[in-house]
Amino acid sequence: MYPLVFLTLTLSCYSQTKTNMKKFDPHFAHTVYFWLKNPDSPDDQKAFETSLQKFLDNSAYAKTNFIGKPPKASREVVDGSFTYSLIVTFESAEAQQNYQDEAPHKLFIEESSNLWEKVIVYDSKGI
Repeated sequence: MYPLVFLTLTLSCYSQTKTNMKKFDPHFAHTVYFWLKNPDSPDDQKAFETSLQKFLDNSAYAKTNFIGKPPKASREVVDGSFTYSLIVTFESAEAQQNYQDEAPHKLFIEESSNLWEKVIVYDSKGI
């Protein structure tokens, strides 16, 4: 009986519900690719991931987010040269601009910009 109670409590505490679930917002997508200076450094990876997650957890404007690393490329058209990718959605271009100016975003740049050598951003509005 105790394992069942534990499982029920665990799932109720950590699972998404309709009230806290964020859906992908098709209005504005912000896609960022990062190339770290030392992509194989576990310390740099941890510092980058920690700072990025802290920023996203504290953003007032990012509706959904996805942090990724490149998989092994299986086709020539796949560019796997980046170290991390980030996809963030917003309800509008104005919300995305507010995200650029908010304190958590500026702190992320301050904490992490010394870790990367290149950043490319692709912004898209939904059709």
